[in-house]
Amino acid sequence: MQKIPLKDTTYNEGKIYVRLMSGRFQTLRRIISWPMLTAFFLLAWLRIDGEPLLMFSFSNHRILIFGLELSWYDLQLLGGLLIAGATFLFFLSMLAGRVWCGFACPQSVWAWIFIRIEDRVEGKANRRAKQDKQPLQTNVLLRRLVKHGLWLLVSVLTAVSFTGYFIDVYELLDEAMQFELPIYVVVWLLTVIGFTYLNAGLMREQICLHACPYSRFQSVMLDQHSKVVSYDTHRGEPRSIKQSVNQSQKGDCVDCTLCIQVCPVGIDIRQGLQAPCINCGACIDACDSVMKKQAKPLGLIRFASESELAGKPYQLVRPRLVGYLTVMLIALSVVAYGFTQTTDLLVEFNRERDVMYTVQGNGEICNFYKVKAEVFNLDASSLHVAVQPSHYKVYGKTDIELTSGDAYWRAVRLCTDQPTPGKSDITMLFTAEAVTLSKPTTFFAPH
Repeated sequence: MQKIPLKDTTYNEGKIYVRLMSGRFQTLRRIISWPMLTAFFLLAWLRIDGEPLLMFSFSNHRILIFGLELSWYDLQLLGGLLIAGATFLFFLSMLAGRVWCGFACPQSVWAWIFIRIEDRVEGKANRRAKQDKQPLQTNVLLRRLVKHGLWLLVSVLTAVSFTGYFIDVYELLDEAMQFELPIYVVVWLLTVIGFTYLNAGLMREQICLHACPYSRFQSVMLDQHSKVVSYDTHRGEPRSIKQSVNQSQKGDCVDCTLCIQVCPVGIDIRQGLQAPCINCGACIDACDSVMKKQAKPLGLIRFASESELAGKPYQLVRPRLVGYLTVMLIALSVVAYGFTQTTDLLVEFNRERDVMYTVQGNGEICNFYKVKAEVFNLDASSLHVAVQPSHYKVYGKTDIELTSGDAYWRAVRLCTDQPTPGKSDITMLFTAEAVTLSKPTTFFAPH
């Protein structure tokens, strides 16, 4: 498989003043990103029967997913989802390059939010560039303070909502209002706030280029049929702005540099596919707007494969692409089946270490255990304990209180008055509603 070379050339290595541009790809980006943003900020706050819609509770050792309660033993399902997600990313990358980065990656989504805030508060890109070259004035300082204040506000909302997926967000706010937050939660919140503010506000394209590994290994994922944002050199060159070029020989590119001005990572797409490019399509919308004014065909910059630009036929179905899709579908199928086999009842039991067995005054032989039980997606409040064979019996309470998270150990005594060998295999039965678990163990007695 041919490896597509990537250039590291960037047009602007200093501060990038992104010019906002409307167009079909920017509309598509908002259609994709805004529902994701809405879900992110709402899911941590919404409740079903008093329980969060989505939560990974470390304190209660459980996972809540839209009313379904899972135990930590079901974490492999999330691992399966991660495998499916990673394979989907590989599939998407080979199909259309780095479109995940441009349309749905949280780094890009939050960066666009911060860019839009900057544009609304401080003005358009050219105005901001001029202000940075002039002595700092009072009105400019006030605008910058407002901008950074709004950035911090978004960062705080992001940190609180994100933390709400691990700690009940209403308890979090209540403890914050009373200044009773644990120090580790305070450190975590400050860390998330700081990273959000730095990544989306100050570092932006540096994260995409240097921190994100995908910018480097994407060339391995691409082939000559991958559709990426491309400049049609045969149609665009030589650029018509150059006076030395004859009118009959001029290309469609007028060298307006608008494609560079709207690029969030500051590259010139006309230099070819480059590592920082996130395939957001902003340069396509900018170039199309110029082509419309020039009454020329759209698509001078477009999503196109290397084979298409070379005049060769485009091939959609490729072995590696089919392989990625197959692995993704298998992973999703396994996860879907796994959700039908989730843990409803979790029981752990251990033998008391202090004594192997005791012989009572009436001749009964007893073994002692500790039992811990948790229930998931069941309404049962107690767990019935029984033992087989029938001549063994449970002394004391045969029902153990069930908890949803924070389970604790309860003592259970098994006894028999029948003649018993030194070691006997027995089975403990734990029943909650219609769910029964059997746990084998060994009963010890004197030889």
